[in-house]
Amino acid sequence: MLALSSSAVNFVDKIKVYILNPIIGFMFAVAIVVFIYGIVEYMLGGDNEDRRKDGAKHMTWGVIGIFVMISVFGIMNVIIDFWASV
Repeated sequence: MLALSSSAVNFVDKIKVYILNPIIGFMFAVAIVVFIYGIVEYMLGGDNEDRRKDGAKHMTWGVIGIFVMISVFGIMNVIIDFWASV
């Protein structure tokens, strides 16, 4: 078995806390902004069908982005916790 030293685990934890979590948080915020922009675009579209379709597309991509970021965060934590326990 491959055993990681405490300094390696500490290093991986610092990468997670100071690099990966802020990047994922930023991307999550971008996905929420895209979703909210889509809602506003859809509501302000009125009778203009093209604007309403664009708003629906933005909402769809915003939801996809949110789910992707949640998945990345979960998978990242599983992998890091696995390697930290080895």
